Amino acid sequence: MTSTSSARQPAPEPRPTWTRGAEQSPGGPESSAASSAVNDSNVVPITAAHTARQHASRHADTSLSSPETSAKGKRSTPTAGKVRADALRLLGCVRIATVRQMAEVITRQESDGRSYVRRAMVKLEELGLAETNGKDGKHQIWNLTVAGQKALADGNELPLRPKAGTGAKAVRAGLGPHGLAVTDMMLAYTDTVLSGDRECLTDWQVEVNHAIKQTGLSSNTDAVLAVPTKTSEVRLFELDNGSMSQARLAREVWDYERYAGHRVWEGARGTIGGTYPFWQRHRYTRSKTFPRLYVVLAGKAEHLLDNRRQALTADVKGITVAVWVSTLPQLERGEPWYEIGVDDPDRRRRRYPEPVGR
Repeated sequence: MTSTSSARQPAPEPRPTWTRGAEQSPGGPESSAASSAVNDSNVVPITAAHTARQHASRHADTSLSSPETSAKGKRSTPTAGKVRADALRLLGCVRIATVRQMAEVITRQESDGRSYVRRAMVKLEELGLAETNGKDGKHQIWNLTVAGQKALADGNELPLRPKAGTGAKAVRAGLGPHGLAVTDMMLAYTDTVLSGDRECLTDWQVEVNHAIKQTGLSSNTDAVLAVPTKTSEVRLFELDNGSMSQARLAREVWDYERYAGHRVWEGARGTIGGTYPFWQRHRYTRSKTFPRLYVVLAGKAEHLLDNRRQALTADVKGITVAVWVSTLPQLERGEPWYEIGVDDPDRRRRRYPEPVGR
């Protein structure tokens, strides 16, 4: 697939201006109100209270202000308590992060910002709210403790997610690089697609389970963003850090079509004569269309990532859910996405048979 449009910084929530066979600008139409994932999820969805306020302050810069020179020539210093609170809140959303990643969000500075965050993390560790369980090169990987998660919920900063892990086991198992790449993806999407709206960081969830017990289908979506668009409540994100085979990556993408294609009978006991998409009845009840899937490729040289994107395009040809793909470097530069799948509910319904009646 070749691009016929030049890369450009997408405006927040634009109407898609698509060129035949070309990359797409992200953040197009998709949704209604806040997430209402129920029944088949092992995490508590972000509630409407966390998304309704976005319309009032859509582009507000909520990051901690950088030290600046005052009228008297003195440099202001970020409040230590505010840095700790921001770090706690950020880790509650992204699960694991390095000081560098947290400083990009909290202070938007380089070396100075890291020193503020590093001191804050030492204090949070002393309080038993955060900990490290491994490193990415020379950089420690931080995550919340169970007490840290509870502190966020008690402070009404984020809804309590009883079954959400802290990320500690994944880091100890050597899976930290993937989790950090997911964090980079979320931060890059917030910066380039949502125009740096830091309030939206609280609308991310990681490792969100999408399962259908009747069919045995279960997959963990790397990240879900509960910022509604015109037709969908959320956006789904999968990140491949170059650690899985091309066949497995394609299979994971096809699983979203299988999830979207499953139907159930209407009525409390399935006694009414019509059927309804499972996801629309039990998961994203306010969405008009199945949420768009964003696939981000990382972990390899850019020319290899481009080859991987072209192979994925061929492997999912004909898929009936909306799929957009990009690489992490392209996302960080704000370049357009490639559309490799189009939502087609009519063709999807013909592809998947009706469930057996009761």
